[in-house]
Amino acid sequence: MDLILCHTTADFDTLGAAVGLSRLHPGARIVLTGGAHPTVRDFLALHRDEFALIERRSVNPDHIRSLIVVDTQWRDRLGKAAEWLNLPHVEITAYDHHLDAEGDIPATQKRVEPVGAVTTLIVEQLMERESGEWGIEKGIEGREDREEEPGDRHAEQQMSIHSDAQAQNPAPNPVSPNALPSHSRTDAKLRVSPSTSHSPLPISYSLTSAEATVMALGIHVDTGSLTYDHATVRDAAALTWLMAQGASLQAIAEYVEPGLSPTMQDLLTVALDELQTETVHGYQVSWVLLSVEEYIPGLSNLASRLLSLTEADVLLLAARYAVGGGEERLTVIGRSHSRGEWRFDQSHEGIDLGELFEPFGGGGHPRAAALTTRGVDPEQTLAELLDQLRSQIPHPPVARELMSSPVRTIRPDTTIQEAQRILLRYGHSGLSVVDEEGGLVGIISRRDLDIALHHGFSHARVKGYMTTNLKTIAPETPLTEIESLMMTYDIGRLPVLDQGELVGIVTRTDVLRQLHREKAIGEQGAGKGKEERGGRREERGERSKHWRDYCVLPGVVRQVLRDRLAPTLWDVLMAAAKQAEERGWQLYLVGGAVRDLFLSNLSAFESGSDESSALFIPDIDLVVDGFHRAADQAAGVELARALQQQYPSVRLQVHGRFQTAALTWHNDPNLNSLWIDIATARTEFYPYPAANPEVEASSIRQDLYRRDFTINAMAIRLTAPRTGEVLDFFGGLLDLQEGYVRVLHANSFIEDPTRIYRAVRFAVRLGFQIDPQTEGYIRHAIASGVYHRIQSEMEKFPALQTRLKQELRYILEAPYWFQAIRLLDNLGAICCIHSDLQLTDRLWWQLRLVDRWLKQFDTTHQVEHWLTLLEVLLTNLTVGDRVKVAENLQLPSDSIQRLQNLDAIHQHLTAHLPECDRPSQIYQLLNSYDLPTLTLLAVIVPRPIRRQIWQYLTRLAFVKPPLNGNDLKALGYQPGRQFKPMLEALLAATLDGKVHDRSEAEKFLGDRFPLQS
Repeated sequence: MDLILCHTTADFDTLGAAVGLSRLHPGARIVLTGGAHPTVRDFLALHRDEFALIERRSVNPDHIRSLIVVDTQWRDRLGKAAEWLNLPHVEITAYDHHLDAEGDIPATQKRVEPVGAVTTLIVEQLMERESGEWGIEKGIEGREDREEEPGDRHAEQQMSIHSDAQAQNPAPNPVSPNALPSHSRTDAKLRVSPSTSHSPLPISYSLTSAEATVMALGIHVDTGSLTYDHATVRDAAALTWLMAQGASLQAIAEYVEPGLSPTMQDLLTVALDELQTETVHGYQVSWVLLSVEEYIPGLSNLASRLLSLTEADVLLLAARYAVGGGEERLTVIGRSHSRGEWRFDQSHEGIDLGELFEPFGGGGHPRAAALTTRGVDPEQTLAELLDQLRSQIPHPPVARELMSSPVRTIRPDTTIQEAQRILLRYGHSGLSVVDEEGGLVGIISRRDLDIALHHGFSHARVKGYMTTNLKTIAPETPLTEIESLMMTYDIGRLPVLDQGELVGIVTRTDVLRQLHREKAIGEQGAGKGKEERGGRREERGERSKHWRDYCVLPGVVRQVLRDRLAPTLWDVLMAAAKQAEERGWQLYLVGGAVRDLFLSNLSAFESGSDESSALFIPDIDLVVDGFHRAADQAAGVELARALQQQYPSVRLQVHGRFQTAALTWHNDPNLNSLWIDIATARTEFYPYPAANPEVEASSIRQDLYRRDFTINAMAIRLTAPRTGEVLDFFGGLLDLQEGYVRVLHANSFIEDPTRIYRAVRFAVRLGFQIDPQTEGYIRHAIASGVYHRIQSEMEKFPALQTRLKQELRYILEAPYWFQAIRLLDNLGAICCIHSDLQLTDRLWWQLRLVDRWLKQFDTTHQVEHWLTLLEVLLTNLTVGDRVKVAENLQLPSDSIQRLQNLDAIHQHLTAHLPECDRPSQIYQLLNSYDLPTLTLLAVIVPRPIRRQIWQYLTRLAFVKPPLNGNDLKALGYQPGRQFKPMLEALLAATLDGKVHDRSEAEKFLGDRFPLQS
């Protein structure tokens, strides 16, 4: 016997999933292990005969072959039926959608995925089977040599299981072919119109209207009709399919929103009168304790109705009643609005009613939970629940954490045209207007400026157009109040005043980002689904399917930081965070370290391993935000000096106009070689293409906005209270998930052309693709001719050359350089070095040849390989151009000289090497050149000469004469200038094979350089 077990007090989700599973496993019977929810009970009162239900007491445990548990992973949710889990040789499968519920059911297979309802998982399997059946039918149509049709096997299996079920229970099997209700059947609750007729699916998987309805109810109830935040696109797709299967919308509407009985209506009146409410961190909490004579079914409906009639964000409805023996029992129903979950804490580390009720013996979802207990003091238990609830409520963000700072201000006498130019430069949507003392007197928006310009008042003063009736907020104003002000007065920006001083501004964009940023990320993850646990795993395909288990909640990210980073590195970051907190600043880990941390954790998920090794990131970037509370802009330096007091061995460097600080450890016993840059949040503006950016102090948001690619524009907050909060305003996490390099701004490659090389470097290094729009921006920038203008006026663009040299070095010294060069060529970006440079077949061959030679002859890396590869590229230019490019790139003097003299050396060797008959002559001709020069020559000289250079590098260069200077003195020769020609002659004789050993060498010297008596 195959059984499908619903949890106690069965709701529509567990019943709907069980009904669907009875279709997937013909002959399986459904067991309600411990009663049902009142609405479910009402539904079953009319439709029980439609489903394969069996009473628990009718089951013979000796005949159980398999158990399928739905919507729970805990034994205690199965009542007495939990005893069956201990039966030997019984296969147990569990279906659930509670990801954090690592229960105690010993399932041999589990399927736990982040969907709104477990019924969705079953519907998806039915949809797959339906599609598979049609594919099989089409595939075998017209075939006469088939061995066995899947339909034959299904029929045989169904007959076998049906016979077994009949033996256990003489009642007709409701899922057997002969017992299936007709699709045209109607009754008072389920009316199926002719328009809902079904396609002729295989009989095993087609649904009756009752089956489709109960499954649709399961999804509707558990997802709030797709309004709860944990609802996914998969739930919506499942509902669509069930509607096509004939789900009754009339029945769904009736059971999703059931009416209240007269008793419940009376209790609702009492509850409204006795309801107590308080506000905690802007969160409205309500509760009521009712006294009833006995347990009344449907309290959950009462709680939902009460919540809908009040403005509470969370509600606890408690009912006390007596049971036999004078004992008192307490039932508590918890409900919360979805808006409460994401309004303050998108991390969902705030209110979780299921987690709240669990220690008291209850459970459920984050927004809906229940518990029933006895032998407790109702008032005390409710008070304890409320205390725990208050501790769960997160502190809402305040203006200080949301605002942009410093504020871009202008004076009232600033012209409209100048104000418009400032807006364009900084990308703002409005400007604050202050008087000579710095006091705020007004705000002017982009719309105000546009209207003034439209009417020709470009030279008018902003004081005639600015808004003076201002609403302002304080640094500690919570998000709820900010949101209320913006909605009430339709204000797009609120200045933040601290004791009359303008310290920041909160815009509508800041609020929307806070409200929806992490919620959107969570929905992306939930919509992807989850691999089966414990059983058959889905084949790993797209990168996004590997990322779906990853969580970016602040608490989780903080734990990832602590677990993944080397302990010594974690200690340094926490020390820095503590120093920042003491000064009232916020400290963020930014850029590549954040990217690499997430990628490292992604790799752990892809490998399916829970084991993680310590990650040491040698190059760390930290950004200080909140410097407006300091005496000056050198917040980074101040923080670095404080850290230097804790780590005396560290070296501190201060550089740049904005006093960026660098802390460096070299061969430290604990920190090895570590570089930490600490900067104040800043923004950049490029006055002209490829120029050095003009840098100004700013906020963390604008600091991230100035960066190049989305995967580099993320930050992790290190300071309390939200340590581990991820700032990702541009979808960097999603691009890491999908494997894309995407630029932040359309003009980014025109402002800084070297970003093309950075894009290629990241794409090749990470195995990513450059996203199509970014590639379009690259090609547009190249087609615009900006590089040709830059190259024609090199002296005006020194910044470009410095950045280009650095990027070329990063690329050419990496093991993936050849892939990067290919991609640069594909993008047409080789011309960034010089407009005449092209990656021809010959140049590609030259690069690969030089790479092989360097690996062969410079195993200890005495030569800078990247520089030699770059010189190979430049050799394809004329002498004048190659030298000019080398000088602009500020290559070393020996490199410039080599490029300048290369053609002359080439001509010299081409003329004389063919005349060399003896090895000693080849040696003498080539010995004066270093390895980089010979390597460059090898790619431009004819093959015979290249062979002679190869002969020199592989053999001749390593030949040594049998005797040295000490040997000459031992033979009686007087030290002096004659030693050099003697040893050179001896070396030549050895190279030419005339001298092989010491005795022959002594004889050679005796003949050529006889001792004088």
